[in-house]
Amino acid sequence: MSRRCNDERGALSTFVAVIALAMLMAGGLALDGGRKLAALQQASHLADGAARAGAQAVDLDTLRTTGEVRLLGDQATIRATDYLASLGHTGQIIVSGDTVTVTVSLSVDPVLLPIGMITVTATETAAAVTEEPG
Repeated sequence: MSRRCNDERGALSTFVAVIALAMLMAGGLALDGGRKLAALQQASHLADGAARAGAQAVDLDTLRTTGEVRLLGDQATIRATDYLASLGHTGQIIVSGDTVTVTVSLSVDPVLLPIGMITVTATETAAAVTEEPG
């Protein structure tokens, strides 16, 4: 005769619930982590493109008279801002000498993880040049 032990009743259900929760969290990390990385890459591309657009605002008068590469600060800022605006984004733009630095922040709403909005920030710099690199 076999006797059933009532002490372990429902233990399998608890185990399945814990494993299911762990799998859901692992899936959330993979999915939402991937979305965060994609947003970071997009922010980097936006900042890079805007910085390069701004770095095209070379002060030609200074370049021709002194050979020094300088940017027209207002024009560089406008070009970078227009680039971002054409793609539906904004950013912080700093023009210094012959370089433009652009910082872009994007927000991502997680799909599975209950952690609230994720914000990523990327900063890229471009320098004005007067000849082909290489």
